[in-house]
Amino acid sequence: MTTSPTSQYPISILIDELKHEDPQLRLNSIRRLNHIAQALGSERTRGELIPFLSESSMDDEDDILLALAQQLGDFQKYIGGIEHSNVLLEPLEQLSRVEESQVRDAATKSIAKIFANIHSEAKVKQWGVSLIQRLAEEKEWLTARASACALFAPIYPLLSDESEKRKLRQLYAALSRDETPLVRRSAATNFNDFAKKVDAEHVKSDLVPLFIDMGKDDQDSVRLLTIENCVALAQVLDSRDAQTHVLPAVKVCSQDKSWRVRYMVADHFQHICEALGSDLTRRELIQSFIKLCQDTEVEVRTAAAFHVTDVARLIPKEQIIADIIPCVKVLVNDKSEHVRASLAKVIMGLAPLLSKENTIDNLLPFFLKLLKDVNSDVRLNIISELESVNKVIGVDMLAQSLLPAIVELGKDKNWRVRYAIIQKIPLLASQLGQKFFDEKLSDLYMTWLTDSACAIREAATENLRKLTETFGSEWAKNTLLPKILSMSSFPNYLYRMTTLFSVSALCEVVSPQIINDVILDEVLKMVNDRVPNVRFNVAKTLQTMIPHLDSGIVSEKIRPSLEQLKQDSDPDVKAFAIEALSHT
Repeated sequence: MTTSPTSQYPISILIDELKHEDPQLRLNSIRRLNHIAQALGSERTRGELIPFLSESSMDDEDDILLALAQQLGDFQKYIGGIEHSNVLLEPLEQLSRVEESQVRDAATKSIAKIFANIHSEAKVKQWGVSLIQRLAEEKEWLTARASACALFAPIYPLLSDESEKRKLRQLYAALSRDETPLVRRSAATNFNDFAKKVDAEHVKSDLVPLFIDMGKDDQDSVRLLTIENCVALAQVLDSRDAQTHVLPAVKVCSQDKSWRVRYMVADHFQHICEALGSDLTRRELIQSFIKLCQDTEVEVRTAAAFHVTDVARLIPKEQIIADIIPCVKVLVNDKSEHVRASLAKVIMGLAPLLSKENTIDNLLPFFLKLLKDVNSDVRLNIISELESVNKVIGVDMLAQSLLPAIVELGKDKNWRVRYAIIQKIPLLASQLGQKFFDEKLSDLYMTWLTDSACAIREAATENLRKLTETFGSEWAKNTLLPKILSMSSFPNYLYRMTTLFSVSALCEVVSPQIINDVILDEVLKMVNDRVPNVRFNVAKTLQTMIPHLDSGIVSEKIRPSLEQLKQDSDPDVKAFAIEALSHT
């Protein structure tokens, strides 16, 4: 059959670009493979395109190989269907052997995707089992053996023939005991997924011994992967077998000579406890957690501190007081700011787990200490969880014990700490009441409106609306507005703009009478401000007032002022005035 020059054109372009010196052109060509395959048709894609890629592209740059590995996983529809999947497996097998791990990972994911669509066990045996066997028994390329480890989980459940399954389990066992750390590490990485696909009987007989060996590996990069596998294994085994095989591994790893292994235990401790159950957690695991909280390495203590509350949720209140609270006392005074900051993120969560009395007696001193910590991250982290404590100890105790420290943090030199406090003010105001706010927090709040940091002024302005919704328009008229409007004559133009921003926010929640009687005239005085930024914000503020005022007042007071601003020499002032006039 003769092929026309036109039909040859796409493959010619592809070949030219794949051989081009510019790697970007080669990469672009790989990314267009699906379009080229559509133009060629399934037969020519199988017969020309895929063989060409297998022969010419395997020594290319890593990003090109990565793109190729990703593309081929979705190529079954371009080669004539599932029955021709073996055509794709050849280049993907080659890609599974390359040095770059990202390329190998993409290749094995594409192989898994291809087999997910194959429903013939004969084809799985013919293509899948033989592929794993070739990679697993490769002597020269250790990368091939490493890639094989990722293929057991997707291919194993597609088989029903026990002899084939046994062959795969034996191949996996050989890889998990490979002489090369890279291969053993890959086997440990994929243990979790494989164990979930193997029936419990063979997990116990075939995989548990491998799991025990991984925990004793001379490479800490292999041993640390045992921790995640503990969780998977505990979920597959019954409680007695989990106690026999998984619990000892957790205990050994929690005392491992490598801090990285101990860190993994601390970081996954909650999941380990959940997998092994509350009874083992209470009787066996808590002592290991206490040791991790007292570890010599900062990284381990930091991870343990972050999971204090998670672990505490899994044990009775009495044991929290007996075992966890002493750990917290040590961590609160830890010399590392990273440990204290990690604890500060979660310590408030202990309050709901204890009674009001126990929280006041055991936790309140820790809260106060962390609120006054020299490190701003520690102070910031503990502020973010104030609500959980308030629900337990109540408003009166909060005001008596924690509020003085909170007020001090409102003046903190770190603007992020002040910002965090501002975000909590509406909640505190609603719970403490108007009188308490006026006496203890009002003056502090006004200092935020004139803060040197723009973010603080903006946050304070935005919360004015929430405070007014809580305490009412009359409170805003008598308490807030006199202080806010007095800022309109401040020398610093930024504070005069804050007045306008505050007024704009309050117009949404105060009555029209207050806008007309108290606010409007003060804003109109600022029409002649010497700073253009203030003048165009006057125009924007007047625009926000228009929907809330009687049309007669708008025509009599607001429109003339906007007409004046419309004639301003500054183009921005003009533009905002014209925009406001369109709403009159």
